[in-house]
Amino acid sequence: MDLLPVLGVLAVLIPILYMYTVAVVTSRFPALRNKRICLLIAHPDDEAMFFAPSVLALTRPETGNHVKMLCLSTGNAAGLGETRKRELVKSAMALGLRDEDDVFVLDSPDFPDSMTTEWDSQAIATLLAKAFTPGAAAHAASRSDEPVAATIDVLLTFDGQGVSGHPNHISLYRGARRFVAALVQGKPGWRAPVDLYTLTSVPLLRKYAGAFDLLPTLTAWSWQLRVAPRGATATTKATAKDHPTALVFLAGLNPSAAGGGLGTAWHAMTTAHQSQMVWFRYGWIALSRYMVINDLRLETNFGSVDAKKP
Repeated sequence: MDLLPVLGVLAVLIPILYMYTVAVVTSRFPALRNKRICLLIAHPDDEAMFFAPSVLALTRPETGNHVKMLCLSTGNAAGLGETRKRELVKSAMALGLRDEDDVFVLDSPDFPDSMTTEWDSQAIATLLAKAFTPGAAAHAASRSDEPVAATIDVLLTFDGQGVSGHPNHISLYRGARRFVAALVQGKPGWRAPVDLYTLTSVPLLRKYAGAFDLLPTLTAWSWQLRVAPRGATATTKATAKDHPTALVFLAGLNPSAAGGGLGTAWHAMTTAHQSQMVWFRYGWIALSRYMVINDLRLETNFGSVDAKKP
């Protein structure tokens, strides 16, 4: 049997099916709208290497979202901190952020760029509390029955495996959980005023499957998503719609950097983060599913804290 015609058909059919799926996911799947969102990352280039599909989707003007980035280090392990700070801003703007002032980069000895150092999760939680719930101390003193006011609605970061196992990434997850848990500590029955979404880590083979990881991702998403049961109240359904438990974002395959899809993600990495473009980075952007697919989970289990809406 001549395989050449079959391969030719597949070469045309697979991209078409993928783009159709992108359209369906974009228009019909749960989404975040009219939210104040902060992407919490450890190093300049995390936003492009791992979160590009999420940022591209969340910054689309029709969503009404306002996305900011908070990076806890300058990535100065090789002495390029100032360069990498500028590269992060350039990348963020390419990915759709509104303004350069929406990018914040810390340069603190508490958060060194290191492959072997875990950051203090309590220090991260304290930092996040000061940044996003500045009135928390006064609120606690007042013993108010209302949730503390927050300046963001959504915090987005890595999960407990950090995608690559990087200790800095994992530290962000632990610190973010401590921050959100503290917002409802001692308040059973309350939902935290900030939703924490984490980027799902996948096994090695899936990590480098690129767009071919679409089916496993959607299968996992279908199991994770909690749909309001039949007969649920209107309030329950509205809450589920406003706080979806699982999200999927897909980058389109448009090769143009102006296309708003994979081309834009590549552009953000290769053009903005030029100091990081050693040979193995090209392998990552060509093969990694994180350049085209992000699936996020809403963190809800904070130990003894019951994080439900009041």
